[in-house]
Amino acid sequence: MLSFDEALARVLDAARRLETETVRLDDALGRVLAENLVADHPLPAFDYSAMDGYALWSGDLSGSGPWRLPVEGETRTGQVAVPHTSGTARRIFTGAEVPAGADCVVLQEDVERSGESVLIKERAVTGDNVRKRGEDLRSGAVALEAGQRLGPAQLGLAAALDRGELRVTRRPRVAILCTGDELRPAGSPARPGTIPNSNGPALAAAVLNAGGVPRLAPSIGDDRERTIAAIRAALADSDVLLTVGGVSVGDHDQVRPALEAAGAELEFWKVKLKPGKPVVFGRAGAAWVLGLPGNPVSALLTFLLFGAPLLRALQGDRRPVAPIRRGRLVEAIRQKPGRRSYYRARIEDGERVIPLANQASGAPTSMAWADALLVVPEDASGLEAGACVEYLLLLEL
Repeated sequence: MLSFDEALARVLDAARRLETETVRLDDALGRVLAENLVADHPLPAFDYSAMDGYALWSGDLSGSGPWRLPVEGETRTGQVAVPHTSGTARRIFTGAEVPAGADCVVLQEDVERSGESVLIKERAVTGDNVRKRGEDLRSGAVALEAGQRLGPAQLGLAAALDRGELRVTRRPRVAILCTGDELRPAGSPARPGTIPNSNGPALAAAVLNAGGVPRLAPSIGDDRERTIAAIRAALADSDVLLTVGGVSVGDHDQVRPALEAAGAELEFWKVKLKPGKPVVFGRAGAAWVLGLPGNPVSALLTFLLFGAPLLRALQGDRRPVAPIRRGRLVEAIRQKPGRRSYYRARIEDGERVIPLANQASGAPTSMAWADALLVVPEDASGLEAGACVEYLLLLEL
């Protein structure tokens, strides 16, 4: 049985970035950049005024002030600036190009205007209130590195560089196959002995959140041949297959032998993890296979810890694993050592870590109410209140 760190390392080592594609800028949110975004012109492209005011040459403010200068025209945004005339001031607006010959902008609230002249009381120096050409990026500089996941700010920068399209990694296609005689679709008529399939919708949403394209296959019962057939069908057009349930060693757990019968080569099938010990990982042809336990908490938690990093790595994301955060434990925890444990917890004031009362692996309530997963090392028999602890924010998984 592998340690958690060994298992995660094997998952990430097995991942190879998928092929790339070009998408429009308005379709690129959440995608991973597949090549460096290089500025092909300076940013800003020209010197412009950072404020409303008056553009002038600072050398005209010689001797002691105040100084009175005639106002000669104005420069607005979207216009090519007329060259500046020495000995004058030109009205200018935020974002407008600074005229050639002017080297500073005096704020409008720092002058007194009278008719066609302004009185300047404080000396201005070169560069005051001017955004210089190339101040943000010089031509040829790397604006965004390959592996960057694109959020609103990154898309804004790409647009500022006049890019209408971006080269990104293709999104992984993920088939989700839930197994179990007891499952029925949520919202369907209830039958004795059945439960709604909560794992499928939860995992489909988690796949989307990690950048994948989910396809929820019809759930199947605990039948060996039907399971083999369903796995083969799911593998036919998927980059990743998620199976849910049936990976343990019970009399009706058919998934692991069905995966092997369908041609999967399994890298591991047990991890020193609580909850989620019976997790399977391997390859089947060109596809990756991740077999998750059936309990709702175990299924979602093992996907977040192994599946989400796998999907991010397939997209070339340079940060496939969520960062570890630290806080102070509010209540003591006791556990049997031997497996790394992840406890559902709430975070208060950015550092107080409060474990939730119900830690059962079949309880979707505490998973839905949690902010974070509190990490307890495998060699620990517990943690005392006030201890410095590590946790993962669920929003970052």
